[in-house]
Amino acid sequence: MAVLESNQKVPTVDADVAVVGYGPVGMVVAALLGQRGHSVVTLERYPGLYILPRACVFDDETMRTFATLGIAERILPKLKAPQRYWFQNDAGERLMEFDLAEFGRSGWAEMYGFYQPDLEDALDKACRNLPEVDVRHSVRVTALEQNSSYVTLTVTTPEASDTVTARYVVACDGGNSFVRQHLGIDQDDYGFGEAWMVCDFKLHAPVDLPMMQVCDPQQPTAVVPSGHEYQRISFMLDSELEFEQESQPERVWHRAVRYLRPDDAELIRVGTYTFRSLVAQSWRVGRILLAGDAAHQMPPFLGQGMCSGIRDAQNVAFKLDLALRGRDPDLLDTYQQERDPHVRAVIERGIELGREQTVRDPLIAAERDRRLIAQRAASEMPAKIRLPGLTDGFLATHSGPGRGELYVQGVVDDGTGPKRFDLIAGHGFHLLVTATVLPELERGGMAAALRAAGVAVVGLANQPGTDGAVVDVDGIYQHWFTEHRCVAVAVRPDFYVYGSAVDAPCARALADELLNALTVEMSMPERLVKTR
Repeated sequence: MAVLESNQKVPTVDADVAVVGYGPVGMVVAALLGQRGHSVVTLERYPGLYILPRACVFDDETMRTFATLGIAERILPKLKAPQRYWFQNDAGERLMEFDLAEFGRSGWAEMYGFYQPDLEDALDKACRNLPEVDVRHSVRVTALEQNSSYVTLTVTTPEASDTVTARYVVACDGGNSFVRQHLGIDQDDYGFGEAWMVCDFKLHAPVDLPMMQVCDPQQPTAVVPSGHEYQRISFMLDSELEFEQESQPERVWHRAVRYLRPDDAELIRVGTYTFRSLVAQSWRVGRILLAGDAAHQMPPFLGQGMCSGIRDAQNVAFKLDLALRGRDPDLLDTYQQERDPHVRAVIERGIELGREQTVRDPLIAAERDRRLIAQRAASEMPAKIRLPGLTDGFLATHSGPGRGELYVQGVVDDGTGPKRFDLIAGHGFHLLVTATVLPELERGGMAAALRAAGVAVVGLANQPGTDGAVVDVDGIYQHWFTEHRCVAVAVRPDFYVYGSAVDAPCARALADELLNALTVEMSMPERLVKTR
């Protein structure tokens, strides 16, 4: 890690990390770093939380992150977990159908509808409960300067101008990101842009509306639950110029009455969005990194906009944690290396689905319907929403089975009763091994060295109570090990597989490589003086 030059004055800094923007992505970055003991200052230009909904669905991987922050059980009663997501034509015939499991790969339901102000309130409480996180509102960033050791942000408040200094900056300041524009970072545009009118309703009582995209050439429509108490219905517009007239309540209800009646709900918000498909060409400039909509924007047809931002937060947070603890900051280059291809794949699939839905020519729509109905009839089961893994980056050198995959989470028992695995292993790196491999790692001292480096070492046992071992209650881990022919797997804090091993010698080599990867390679720089 770079050190201060001998003739350079040691600055007074506000935090290890400054997070610009205090939406869900910025909150998650701040909370994850605060949990790891790093000081964080969040800089939000608005005077308080944004009280209107924007995103309205997230997946099980995102819920696993919320569990890491301790808010999953708190928000769960307000969420609605649909079991199907489908595309249908104007006659109600299903064209595509996706299965959404009640217990997904990450140990939670595969999709949740939510009301964003409820989520932001829970995330805000999580941040404010961490003494390391300093939340500042009504603070607008107007300039940034950096050197080899820190970043200075010029900010304005209602009272005055000031500066904030941090060792790193994560910009989570949205699609119109000031930070991205200030740095002169260009964006790749996939050319998919559509104007939609997004309407949110507060329900008077529960309604039985599915999660669906209506592929009506006269009126493409999205119907999405926003938890148990809210409903979203979005309508494609011919252009943004239509919004002023069509957003009038009587016009909204004229469109919505096919799905929801005025007796069922109150219209609480109407907004217009032009869905974009953009990716920043650079996600890191020195000590400044982009995340969430500042780094990428995507159409909503996979429900992955906010989810992708939360993945950014997980990825960048654990790597900043390592950099702040003395690892070479070039590790941060793997952030874009890993996240950029993942985001682009999601965008491309979302555009594909969006183009299927928004066909406006009736003849072309009829041909689409025949094609998709035939494809669906030929399939025995509904499709699954499949997202890519990682192909390169901060991963084990040896390309073992499952390397780069999103890892599973199941229920295990450590002798105190069944629990989701993360509650037992914690939220850092972990190494999971079979019952025969664990004693070998313990005898050789490797398990102790890993634990000293912050890695949870866990074995699979036949009965609870064995030190460092758990029972695989539902057989999820045993199934994964059998499918991949492995005896050990190392998993990163963002839930992706660092590497795996097919036998005991490979398991020891994997453990040794992980230990070396997490060992401080360079002496810590002079600690910057902090004021809070």
